[in-house]
Amino acid sequence: MSGRTRVELGRREDLGADCANCFGLCCVALAFAKSADFPFDKPAGEPCENLDGADGCRIHPHLRDRGFKGCTVFDCFGAGQKVSRRTFDGRSWRDDPQTRAAMFSTFPIVRRLHELLWYLDEAITLVEQTRDAGPWSAAFERVRELSDGSADELAALDVDAEYDAARALLVEASEIARAGIAQPTRERGHRAPGPRSDLMGARMAGADLRGVTLRGSIAIAADLSGAQMDRCDVLGVDMRDADLSGTDLAGAIYLTQMQVNSARGDARTLLPPGFERPSHWAGSPVAG
Repeated sequence: MSGRTRVELGRREDLGADCANCFGLCCVALAFAKSADFPFDKPAGEPCENLDGADGCRIHPHLRDRGFKGCTVFDCFGAGQKVSRRTFDGRSWRDDPQTRAAMFSTFPIVRRLHELLWYLDEAITLVEQTRDAGPWSAAFERVRELSDGSADELAALDVDAEYDAARALLVEASEIARAGIAQPTRERGHRAPGPRSDLMGARMAGADLRGVTLRGSIAIAADLSGAQMDRCDVLGVDMRDADLSGTDLAGAIYLTQMQVNSARGDARTLLPPGFERPSHWAGSPVAG
């Protein structure tokens, strides 16, 4: 496993999956439907048939070959180990029905809180060199404290409200980071993409997207190969099957490992520090 994660939540380096300290929650708590991402239906709360008795995956090196593409994309943002080792103090869902029900309902809540922590942590990094990061740090600490709550406290939490409360801070941090970056010039009649753009299947190879905000856009199967995306805001952008071959994502704003996992790239794709190059990308080492 990556050395950048720990059970104890600290800053961004801890907001990644540590499967060795989790009870296989993503393989049990969540539902998935038969599709291009999964070969069969599985209801929430039922263990995947590939989960072994030690909470490991029997076919982990061969997930894509067996039709479990969705499993290779998913990222719990460290919620698995947090719920397993902290919220429930090491008690497994296998121990008793009450723990099972509470753990499965808590896991998705903590995952969303951890995802919000990921964004807030990046926002702090984006602003702290130029201004007082106090408001962003305070928001981070609030969400971190909420994620440390008991199962009952987490069940009563309105996670949507927490996202709504943080949205303005995330947008402001993006604007601060993108200030001063010259917007790409466009030929007459060509509009620059913006927030919530429909870029499904768009041909944007080599596009200059520096300083552009694509927040909330749909870029499924888009050709972004060779694109320049320094300080490009990709918060919530759906990048499934997008071609990122040779794309410069090293300075992309609010990029997540899950977005990277869902796309296609190669050895030339530039990623931010701490990101892992997916094994299914061209030129990546094959998992053994």
